[in-house]
Amino acid sequence: MGVVFYGAISLDGYLARENHNLDWLFGTDGEEETGYQEFYDSVDMILMGRSTYDQIAILSPDKFPYEGKPCYVFSRKLTGSTKHVTFINEDIAGFTQSLKEQAEGKRIWVVGGGEVLQYMLKAKLVDEFIIQIAPVVIGRGIPLFVPGDQENELTLVDVRRYKQFAELHYQLKTR
Repeated sequence: MGVVFYGAISLDGYLARENHNLDWLFGTDGEEETGYQEFYDSVDMILMGRSTYDQIAILSPDKFPYEGKPCYVFSRKLTGSTKHVTFINEDIAGFTQSLKEQAEGKRIWVVGGGEVLQYMLKAKLVDEFIIQIAPVVIGRGIPLFVPGDQENELTLVDVRRYKQFAELHYQLKTR
């Protein structure tokens, strides 16, 4: 299976506002029907950066949303583990590559984007992208793709519509 990015963005490519707010995402017609549970059930492990982890703690303070699945958080400062996550202080690309090799046949979800995703793209470690586009332009915020030298060629696998959301499913093009 491999590494998959799954998430929603604004039409202009942002994951969240600059202050990490997702107010633009909630309440859009179709958000409750986006196939999230089916996708989540297909995931075996989760990877995310520290900023995403911190935002999840704010948005879901009472219950960790990925309970029961191995979850790795890339951090420069936090070490060890908690009840729900293991903090990783090593090279993002190297750790992800070794995880892919050890977890052959399993689906690894990259939650969030930005810097963590940039390292994975540069090493061509992301096998799939499932991106849901919300019908809003927010003007500025936290981009899904950080500018850099991480060119990846993709093949369009599927397009779905969930009322006001468009979902694009791509796979990394193999030569």
